[in-house]
Amino acid sequence: MINYKQLIFLIVLNSVFLVQAQKRPNIIYIMTDDHATTAIGAYQGRLAGLNPSPNIDKLASEGMLFNNCYVTNSICSPSRATIITGQYSQTNRILDFSRPIDADQQYLPEEMQKLGYETAIIGKWHLHSEPIPFDFYSVLPGQGKYHNPELLEKGAGDWPDNLVKNVGHSSDVITDKAIDWLTNRKDKEKPFFLMYQFKAPHDMFEYAERYEAYLANVKIPEPENLYTQPNWGSEATRGKNDSLRMIIGSSVSNRHNHANYVKTFQVDSTYVGDAATSESYQRYLKKYLRCVKGVDDNIGRFFQFLKDNDLYENTIIVYTTDQGMMLGEHDFIDKRWMYEESMRMPLIIRYPDIVKANSKTDVIVNNTDFAPTLIDLAGGKVPDKMQGKSMAEILEGKTPKGWRTATYYRYWLHMTHHDIPGHFGIRTDRYKLIFFYGRHWDLNEEGKQSRTWLKEGASNKVVATPPAWELYDLEKDPTEVNNVYANPAYSEVVKELKLELEKQREQYNETDINYPHIQKIVDDNWDK
Repeated sequence: MINYKQLIFLIVLNSVFLVQAQKRPNIIYIMTDDHATTAIGAYQGRLAGLNPSPNIDKLASEGMLFNNCYVTNSICSPSRATIITGQYSQTNRILDFSRPIDADQQYLPEEMQKLGYETAIIGKWHLHSEPIPFDFYSVLPGQGKYHNPELLEKGAGDWPDNLVKNVGHSSDVITDKAIDWLTNRKDKEKPFFLMYQFKAPHDMFEYAERYEAYLANVKIPEPENLYTQPNWGSEATRGKNDSLRMIIGSSVSNRHNHANYVKTFQVDSTYVGDAATSESYQRYLKKYLRCVKGVDDNIGRFFQFLKDNDLYENTIIVYTTDQGMMLGEHDFIDKRWMYEESMRMPLIIRYPDIVKANSKTDVIVNNTDFAPTLIDLAGGKVPDKMQGKSMAEILEGKTPKGWRTATYYRYWLHMTHHDIPGHFGIRTDRYKLIFFYGRHWDLNEEGKQSRTWLKEGASNKVVATPPAWELYDLEKDPTEVNNVYANPAYSEVVKELKLELEKQREQYNETDINYPHIQKIVDDNWDK
């Protein structure tokens, strides 16, 4: 039995814990899907003049904007797994869409619960298994639907039969759910950790009807390399004498035989050549930006709720996405590529206690750093199993000692979605080195039909594509249209980058020791 003194001790201990918990900041992590920095005004890209994101821009003016935040594997499930685990893809074993994340791998919400936080995730989850460590969840099954979405909801039955029907556009519904949870959460003595995650602006860009007129009479600025880039790429991405251009990389133009937006958007045959490409691009961007506008309006509504309920000032607010997006650059759609628009992630963090308003940083960070940072800011100890590092010092305007000077990237799939070859590489503040090895990690997938082509009724098989290196000097060539890998003037740069690439592959468990068919290609082509 517990005696009187023990009981008093436990009461005092619990009181101390509650006081400490109350001092901890609330944390709201906002994530969209496929939101390129180009489509955020604060990043001052070619679309900034359209004012697509005033509420996100306002957040940036009150916090820190990260200029050099990068994804480590630019597809939805792997990026989300990296954010939850703080680990690179080969370590957390979520290389693509084929495997659900285990309950005991959901480290971020687990650590937040240990720190006394009430936790919730609302919106897109896309990791297949039940998000068990959250006190509450209401998540889309898989990609979910844009209109009248069903959500898998804790308390509505057993997973995955706990579907709750909703009426409205997903961006509105998800915001309503987030506001409802904050209003009615069970234990308001605790700080909260909320992951508030949109489906938009993922394809196929189904916006709410009220945005139909938005940008209707506006000519959207077009990237120059949509039309011309004679020195871009390599045999790996173009084929010898451009022999593979019609099958690699789904396109805005009708370059790709089957996966192109001229065909998808049924551009009238009176448009030909560049005119058809332009028309396709305009339709693509208007649909995409209408989804972005819906997200931004909802974020504004959500922020107003926080302010009206005295929750804005004592809350860390993070805005990001799961990866970037190709918005016509290099005549590409979707993501997956290591090219800048796909690899670069928006990241904005508002935390008035330590972050100077309207500040920016050029320090290189990646999505393995998100979970360690949030745990650190919440007052916890970052688990050793996490490969990323806390960005807390960066938020204070410092560069931590020994911080990375380059970030590693790996796209594990190969020619199975949007027909993009397998590749890995490294990005520094000035250079990007990419090796396209052109094989699927899973040999059982090779020989099957590409999903892109299969849905179009074609007969293309998933086969090996040529290996090759690409190097871009981002200081001289920010749009990555001039592959200088073979230029003798860059021979020393190549050597240094390969040393760093090899080092990081070893350091982060990203080698191909378990994939000898890939390792042989790497070995045979390393010095070429």
